Parts: sequence; C-alpha cells; structure tokens
Amino acid sequence: MNGVRNASLRVLLLIASLAVWEGAVRALRVPAFILPPPSQVGAALYRGSVSGIYLQHLWITLAETLLGFLLGSVVAFVVGTAIAASPRTEYFLYPYIVMFQSMPKVALAPLVVVWFGLGLTSKVVSAALISFFPLLVNTIAGLRSADEDRVDLMRSLAASELQIFRMLRLPSALPFIMAGLEVAMVFSLVGAIVAEFVGAEAGLGMLIQSRNFSMDVAGEFAILFILAVLGLLLNAALVSVRRRVLFWDPSQKAALNSASLRGGP
Repeated sequence: MNGVRNASLRVLLLIASLAVWEGAVRALRVPAFILPPPSQVGAALYRGSVSGIYLQHLWITLAETLLGFLLGSVVAFVVGTAIAASPRTEYFLYPYIVMFQSMPKVALAPLVVVWFGLGLTSKVVSAALISFFPLLVNTIAGLRSADEDRVDLMRSLAASELQIFRMLRLPSALPFIMAGLEVAMVFSLVGAIVAEFVGAEAGLGMLIQSRNFSMDVAGEFAILFILAVLGLLLNAALVSVRRRVLFWDPSQKAALNSASLRGGP
C-alpha cells in the first residue's frame, strides 16, 4: 500500500512540475526558441515517436553506450587488478593514468573521431575512455579493502594468490566494483553522446545537433528527455543486478530492509 502511495506521489510531483513549467512559460511569454512549454515538447516527442526516427537513433546510441561500457569496464578491471596486486605496477603506471584522466574528454573526442572515423568504433572508444576511470579507482580500493588478517590466515593455510583473490579479495571488492559500474554506465552514455556531437552518421547526439541547426528547441528537449529515461533505465538494470549479486552484503540488506519499510520494491 505504501508503495502505491509513494508511486502516486512521484507521479503527482512530476505533473505539478510540468504544470508549473507550462504556466510560467506562458505567463512570462518566454519565446519557444529559448524554453518551449512541456506541451510543445510532448508534441515533438509524439511526432518523432510516430515517425520512428527517435527509435532508429536510440538503438544506435544504446549500442555505442553498452559496447563502450563493456570495453571500458573490462580494461578498468584488468588494470585495476594489476595495480592493486603490484605496488611496482602502481608506481610506474598509475601516474600516467591520472594524467590521462586529467585531460578533458571533450577535447579528446575530435581526435578519437579522426583516428577511428565517424562510425561506431569512435563512439565506443569515447564511451570507454570516460567510463574507465571510475571503475578503475573502485576496483583498486575494493581489492585493497580485504582484511589483511584473513589474507595472512589463508596464506598460512597454503592458499595460492589466485585462491586468495577468488575467495577473499574479489568478494570484498564486489560492493566497490558494483558502485563503480553504476557510475561507469552513466559516463559511457555521456561519452557516446559527446562523440556523436563531434561527428557521427547517426545517433541521438547527432539528432540533437540537427535539431539545434534547425532551431527546433522542442525537439532537442524531447531527445534530452529520451536520454534521461535511457540513463534511468540503464541505472535501474545495474541496481537490479547489484541486488542479486550482493544479496549477502550487509549494506545491501540494510537498503532492502529500508525499502520494505517504505513499501518500495
């Protein structure tokens, strides 16, 4: 019952926000090319959905995001594991990673497009570059969070380093890794859109650029709404995976108990 009430309150809050937006734009007579009312945004969303153009470009952006997320996550996990396992590797490699991460990815995006072309590859690489660092840091912190007394105990029982990693370090790092994956997923979507802004043959970012050139601000807002919903759905998917993977984690159990008290899922 509480869950239905909370969901209803969310919907009412959204409707109230849109009503205030609509009323303020009309009362202040704000030009549509500066801030269109929600009614115009909804109309643009409907037209694009009926024509199928949004769905066509959505699949392309989604593929770029997921492939970039997968590539960046795999590389970040491998590099993070190597750095956490070897202080020498950290000493020589980590400063270069930090320097590379300090470079603005918006500035690197044109070079990525030049190197890899206007197709799918440049968008995947851009998404991977942006999603790489959050998971890298969380992987290092998570693998180093294992209780050293337990590590010494396993070594005293003649456990190999691989066994220690698989049975102790990796389970201890999973909460950190899952948190890093949630951030990396959102960042990979941002990276794909940034690369599409620079140069693309298709995708929602390219579609925003075309709407911008034609001064179709309502269409731009409609695409931004689609991107917001897409990011929310991708995050919800990872949260669902986290609940199933980390069912044993105390923090996850506390979150589930809090949600049940609120009447949520």
